Amino acid sequence: MKFLIILNDAPYGTERSYNGLRLAKSLIKDKPDGDLTIFLMADAVTCAKKDQHPPGGYYNIELMLKAVLCHGKVLLCGSCMDARGLTEGELIDGARRGDMETLSKATYDADKVLVF
Repeated sequence: MKFLIILNDAPYGTERSYNGLRLAKSLIKDKPDGDLTIFLMADAVTCAKKDQHPPGGYYNIELMLKAVLCHGKVLLCGSCMDARGLTEGELIDGARRGDMETLSKATYDADKVLVF
């Protein structure tokens, strides 16, 4: 089964991106051979920024995304990146810039689309 999870919120401040990634990790655990794509839009593009250092005892979105990358894809909205001044050099390894065509294709290809 192909899953597409679209995240819209910043990595910290709300728990939407955190909860979306918790679900992604659970899906991977249950079906490691499944097909999973995470698409980051709006403020969620900052979830893929490397070298995050949240306070001790707090979840780390960067580490959660890296776990997903071992079994799936992480794509970012390019215009959302540009609007926030985020460059490809600032992204965690394996995360890739995308666009609306990329998201459209991933949506058509997915069996399930979940939005956080």
